[in-house]
Amino acid sequence: MQKVLILQGKFVDKLWGGSRLKDEFNYDIDSNSVGEYWAISGMDKLSSVVINGELAGQSLKDIYKNNKELFGGNNQGTFPLLVKIIDATDDLSIQVHPDDEMGKKLENSRGKTECWYILNDIPSSIIYGLNANSKEEAVEKIKNKKWNEVLKEVPAKKGDFFFVPAGTVHAIKKGCLILEIQQASDVTYRLYDYDRPDKEGNLRKLHIEKSMQAIKLNDIKNEQESEKNGNLTTTTLTSNDFFQVRKLEINNHTEINKNADYLLESVVDGVGVLRVDGEEYNIKKGDFFILTNEVSTYELDGELTIIESNIA
Repeated sequence: MQKVLILQGKFVDKLWGGSRLKDEFNYDIDSNSVGEYWAISGMDKLSSVVINGELAGQSLKDIYKNNKELFGGNNQGTFPLLVKIIDATDDLSIQVHPDDEMGKKLENSRGKTECWYILNDIPSSIIYGLNANSKEEAVEKIKNKKWNEVLKEVPAKKGDFFFVPAGTVHAIKKGCLILEIQQASDVTYRLYDYDRPDKEGNLRKLHIEKSMQAIKLNDIKNEQESEKNGNLTTTTLTSNDFFQVRKLEINNHTEINKNADYLLESVVDGVGVLRVDGEEYNIKKGDFFILTNEVSTYELDGELTIIESNIA
């Protein structure tokens, strides 16, 4: 079976989207309001498509369903992770996502734990948690709309990493360009949207009650560990209950032993070559691919930065 799945994702227009996905990644896009690129996705209607090998033309959704051996025989029903690039030319709404228990109970869905690797060169910021000592205090401040007091805003610049477990109140702010890796769920509760009207002059729908249920005051430590081995520097960004994420910085040739049943690879910088069992694949910034269970070792050559992820 096929060893490498090179993927083409789906572009999604948003009111807050822009042109950086076209400008910075050289994607073939007509729109100037693309907010998201669903790069590695098995989600309904927005599934990535394989563009190489014997599986070319098939969706990742169908491949995961029909070719379990490529994923180590893992059977989660649907592809468990989702990888996006997000381009925010305006502040996104203040949001919170349910955990697995709440997601199943209220939405018949997975929960949504996610993480962000920041790509924007010009410094921006994000909303990342709440200024409160207890959930009760947080809820009280929210009910009284003390947004400036309760929302915790932190800087976000290229190379920063943020783990966003389910229940964390968060928002992406204007100027951010982000690689997002998450549980494959599209359940979002909107807590606050700055009282902004839409094109028709209506305020966007909020999900106050569900948000209040979902909120957690998570104690998050974004501690990174780096290890250099020859031409490869590996930085562990997160290892949690749902996924593991590493940054690979490659300087010329390196050989790597695959450390999971399958790996999701996101090229965020540089140009180089992937080699698997003698086959070569030219890769560059903006490319996304999966190394399947058919791969035991792989080689990378060039000047590359890759964000590599896998299920826990």
